[in-house]
Amino acid sequence: SSACAVRRAGDRHRGGMAGYGVEERAAPHSLEYRLYFKDAAGRYISPFHDIPLYGDPGKNVFNMVVEVPRWTNAKMEIATKDPLNPIKQDVKKGKLRFVANVFPHKGYIWNYGAIPQTWEDPGHKDENTGCCGDNDPIDVCEIGSKVCSRGEVIQVKVLGTLALIDEGETDWKIIAINADDPEADSYNDINDVRRMKPGYLEATVDWFRRYKVPDGKPENQFAFNGEFKDKDFAVNVIKSTHEHWKALVAKKTDGGEICCTNLTVSDSPFCCSQECAKATVDAAPPCRAANPIPPEVDRWFYYQKN
Repeated sequence: SSACAVRRAGDRHRGGMAGYGVEERAAPHSLEYRLYFKDAAGRYISPFHDIPLYGDPGKNVFNMVVEVPRWTNAKMEIATKDPLNPIKQDVKKGKLRFVANVFPHKGYIWNYGAIPQTWEDPGHKDENTGCCGDNDPIDVCEIGSKVCSRGEVIQVKVLGTLALIDEGETDWKIIAINADDPEADSYNDINDVRRMKPGYLEATVDWFRRYKVPDGKPENQFAFNGEFKDKDFAVNVIKSTHEHWKALVAKKTDGGEICCTNLTVSDSPFCCSQECAKATVDAAPPCRAANPIPPEVDRWFYYQKN
């Protein structure tokens, strides 16, 4: 469909200086949908393994892969078990996953995504939370004013972190701001968010506590009584998950079903050629116009907080 061609052409300029592009396959909001990543030279890459951790190492500015634009509901995520780790929509019990709107929230209340080259090792018990990792790259809530697009690669300033305990696993949520945000210079730590965007951190805890309740699940729990940790703490968490990722791609840790195929990690036994990467994408169904979003995704859920 022409929609896909236009989308790709527009994507060539996306991602700021990083110059990453994306290529859609199959129809958005279908089980087959995949969004593959390319570097500035148009070569296929894995967003999990081939985009570097740092956008600017000297300044603690990290790369972030945007999976879910703010205000949208489709639970898109890096497919850690697929070759090249494209973005796909999460599936639960055979159905595509959309997060519920729990009043007063609409969809995701930040741009949501992941920091590449990080991994929350399910075999590693976190000394801060006493729980093991959730087997994914570390999650980021980006609080800037621009609504990003799916697959965009942005540079973010890390401000702090929240430790969600999701069904017994540690699931760190990094709070960050787009380094290109007009107000980014005013944000240097978690207290700046409290001062400049009053209510946003409280809303973030509320969102994560309650977003699974409409699906019949209990409220989520947090480590540290739902208190946010500061920037230095958050950066240390990112660095430790980066070390776990290094062990994963070097095959020093057994990653189970995780696909570590990559094109740029020089000492990784999972390195593959561009030909093999292209064959993976070519095997995916062609891009099609998006399927309609089911009307029930617009429902608003109200319930008394405990």
